[in-house]
Amino acid sequence: MQRVTVTLDEELVAEVDALMRERGYQNRSEAIRDLTRSGLKQVREEAAPDSPCMGALVYVYDHAARELSKRLTRHSHDHHDLTLSTLHVHINHDSCLEVALLKGQGRALKQFAAEVTSSRSVRHGQLVLIPDEEPSF
Repeated sequence: MQRVTVTLDEELVAEVDALMRERGYQNRSEAIRDLTRSGLKQVREEAAPDSPCMGALVYVYDHAARELSKRLTRHSHDHHDLTLSTLHVHINHDSCLEVALLKGQGRALKQFAAEVTSSRSVRHGQLVLIPDEEPSF
């Protein structure tokens, strides 16, 4: 590892320190390394939207909503080439959680996620993308 000196204003240091306490980091270096990795990942995704990625789409929906289950199934079938596996969990009487493991171009995964999460009666949705070939830091 290399030692690097970075100058941060007091407000930013306070935010990093708050993050350290919140997430249990042992020191600022660990927190700043994770933030740097996250920022670099975001920049790569923005710069190369068609690069190959793995992804996990997590969403919660009202299973009793009219035709929603059929619409979500249709979205999945329309993008069958992106879906590796799906986990379906009954949270309670009204809600289901699904996790779809995806693989494909970043842009296609984002489009699929947007179609699913913008569907009426989908209450929560989040896509996590990981570059298919993770560079080492």
